[in-house]
Amino acid sequence: MNILLWHVHGSWATTFVQGDHHYVVPVLPDRGPDGVGRARTWDWPANVVEVAPERLRDRRVDVVVLQRPHEYELVKRWLGSTPGVDVPAVYLEHNAPDGDVPLTRHPMADRPNLPIVHVTHFNALMWDCGGGSTTVVEHGILDPGARWTGELRRCGVVVNEPVRRGRYTGTDLLPGIADAAPLDVFGMKVEGLAAHVGLPEARCRAHEDLPQDRMHTELARRAVYFHPMRWTSLGLALLEAMHLAMPVVVVAGTEAARAVPPGAGVVSASPAELREAVRRYANDPSAARDAGLAARESVLARYGARRFLQDWDAVLKEVVS
Repeated sequence: MNILLWHVHGSWATTFVQGDHHYVVPVLPDRGPDGVGRARTWDWPANVVEVAPERLRDRRVDVVVLQRPHEYELVKRWLGSTPGVDVPAVYLEHNAPDGDVPLTRHPMADRPNLPIVHVTHFNALMWDCGGGSTTVVEHGILDPGARWTGELRRCGVVVNEPVRRGRYTGTDLLPGIADAAPLDVFGMKVEGLAAHVGLPEARCRAHEDLPQDRMHTELARRAVYFHPMRWTSLGLALLEAMHLAMPVVVVAGTEAARAVPPGAGVVSASPAELREAVRRYANDPSAARDAGLAARESVLARYGARRFLQDWDAVLKEVVS
């Protein structure tokens, strides 16, 4: 099967392109948002090919995976086909709804020929998709291995653009957590975070845009992982930390309560409880080790790549049949 998709969400796409298909990703000279091309900080297989927009009509496309509303028009312009009419298509919704929640209407609602695939049950519950077809394919993660050592009594955090996104990503919670353990924050556009939240660099170090494998190794050296997201879809970094066998402390928002079972860490809406959980794992290696092993066992069972790819194969085969 030849699948057209945009490189929008690198962590999600890294697992998706491991399937037994051919994947076409648009590329533009500036590698801007509509033409990023192949990943450069993730490891993608050779069956992912970059194609310039003007050459897309020369390619056979069996199905399109849309991920942003304007891609519907891009397909019409670049491929000369209407998604769901001239070419089979699904719309993948990565995000929790924004705006007038829980009344937020999905931009692709009520399109019977364009199924909407949600990445979490929370998202499916909260979006108003009208009478259109919807399903959930939960995330899948390529297993990076149980790398946790906890040798550094610091707290790892992975978040992109925490200054701009602010309360959505729980940026305001970080000073309280830093009272329990110094922070190492990994992600995109994290430089300047310490000054933004009023912390000295020693209490909040920024690690900008590390390659995924190196980031996993560095993250696993930290004693505990803190997931500060207040309102966003389920962060794949949380699932990656669980694969690494890290104990996790998680804000009880969106899908987090389903993703982290009892014994794998602490999920709470109380900043005080979150702070004390980070303090405990940072100072009790035995408790941290036990929670991390429980986290890894649960995430392998539920969020493995094999199940993810099988679920997606079923969705795509139904769409193209």
